[in-house]
Amino acid sequence: MAYVEGSHHVTLSVAGAQEDVDFHVKVLGMRFIKRTVLFDGALPIYHLYYSNANGDPSSVVTSFPWAQAGFFGKRGTNQARELLLSVPHESMDYWHRRLTEHGIDVQNVEVFGERRLAFRHPCGVEYMFVGNTGDERVGHPGHGVPPEHAVRGLHGVGVHVATPDRMVEFASETFYSQGKLLEEGDRAALQIGEQKYGNQLELTVNRSDEQGTWGYGAGTFHHFAWNVSTLENQQELRFEIEGRGYTDISEVKDRKYFKSVYVRTPGGALFELAVTHADGGWDCDESPKELGTRFQLPEQFEHRREEILSRLEPIHAD
Repeated sequence: MAYVEGSHHVTLSVAGAQEDVDFHVKVLGMRFIKRTVLFDGALPIYHLYYSNANGDPSSVVTSFPWAQAGFFGKRGTNQARELLLSVPHESMDYWHRRLTEHGIDVQNVEVFGERRLAFRHPCGVEYMFVGNTGDERVGHPGHGVPPEHAVRGLHGVGVHVATPDRMVEFASETFYSQGKLLEEGDRAALQIGEQKYGNQLELTVNRSDEQGTWGYGAGTFHHFAWNVSTLENQQELRFEIEGRGYTDISEVKDRKYFKSVYVRTPGGALFELAVTHADGGWDCDESPKELGTRFQLPEQFEHRREEILSRLEPIHAD
């Protein structure tokens, strides 16, 4: 029987590369684990990866900086909108102070009876810190963030939809949601897979905004990836989704560090089914201690290394 274990990573379309590095590494304290390029198409665009201390599936945030290429997106409905990150409950005051000290506007909000911190990436993508107790994933204490307050990993993803029933139907009948659907006003939450943390899918009914863009464009989500553990399970789940009539689904794509299948959901968000396979993983081309220190290229682009580097904005993580 096919299954979804939990989350794997999220990929955003941001604006500037250095701006993105500064935000994730110097403000959020995350670990910079990989600098490579977008594998699709011929246009050389960075693909940057950040994580908790161990680079766990369910902890990785990745980005494509599109401003240099002149691609800008539009946030709207029928689109993934909010990146939810897990921090300890007792760290909320610390993060409110730290974000404010770094010039980031942060708001206290209440969702499902719990305090959250709402703020934005410099390119405008919406973030929320969600407090969790007992999240055993190890945060990365970068740039002065104490270990006890460090970001543990993903909490989940917020998707804005005009017709939430279709997305709930997809999650419950096709995508292995678990437990009871939580509802509060215009927001509903589901747990995808059996993983304890990092697997929340939150839906916000939004019939006021225009349709958000789905292609590459700075300021928007690109996709949210779910961990499906094995290549055999990935193939079985792909066939199940396709057999339910969701035929906007890709063939398997080799991303070097993991293998991926992409499906456009009825709520508009692009989901990925990801597997960290035996020949992949973050340390397949760098030692664990060296992650993120060298510019990596897939084999098909290696002969263009000098040209690609000349086109990309230099970035520094120190």
